[in-house]
Amino acid sequence: MPKIKSKINLKSNAFRANAAAMQSLVDELRRTLSKIYEGGAERSRKRHMDRGKLLVRDRIAALIDVKTDFFEFSALAAHEMYGEFAPAGGIVTGVGKVCGTDCLIVANDATVKGGTYYPITVKKHLRAQAIAATNKLPCIYLVDSGGANLPYQADIFADKEHFGRIFFNQANMSSENIPQIAAVMGSCTAGG
Repeated sequence: MPKIKSKINLKSNAFRANAAAMQSLVDELRRTLSKIYEGGAERSRKRHMDRGKLLVRDRIAALIDVKTDFFEFSALAAHEMYGEFAPAGGIVTGVGKVCGTDCLIVANDATVKGGTYYPITVKKHLRAQAIAATNKLPCIYLVDSGGANLPYQADIFADKEHFGRIFFNQANMSSENIPQIAAVMGSCTAGG
C-alpha cells in the first residue's frame, strides 16, 4: 500500500490557529476530567475517608493487578445534565485485569449523592453490562449505593432499560457462566 503524503503545512497560519483552538479544547477536557476523577464534593470525600473508606478509583486501583491499567468508560456521563455536579454519573465502569483476567468493573461512587442512581447512571451501568456480555467478561460490582436518586426515580424505572434490568442482566450472564461478583463496601439500598 502506498504512503499517503500529508499536504498539511505545519507553519501556515491556518494550521497554527487550528492547532491552538484544538489545544484549548484538549486543555478544557483535561481540566473537566481531572475534576470528575476527584469524585464528589470535597466535604463528601472527606466524610467518606474519615469513615475509613477508600475513594472509588482507589478501590479499583487496589482491586486490579499491580502495574496494569484500568480502561474507564463514560467518565463524562452526567456532565452538565442535571443542574448539579454528578461526576461520572456517580458510578465508575471499565475494564481492568484481576488475577490475570480482564474483568468488567462497576463501582458506585458514594461521594456523589451517596452513590445513588441517576437515570444516566442506569444507562451507564447497563452499557457496561452489555460490553461484558458481548465479550464474556466476568463482572465485579463494588457496591456502595443508596439505590435510586429519589428526585429522579420516575425516570429510573420508566422503561425496559430501567434499574431492574441490571439484575435481569446479572442473572442472564450468570446462566451463561459469566461470573458475577459483588462486594458490598457500604450502603446497598434496594440492591444499589
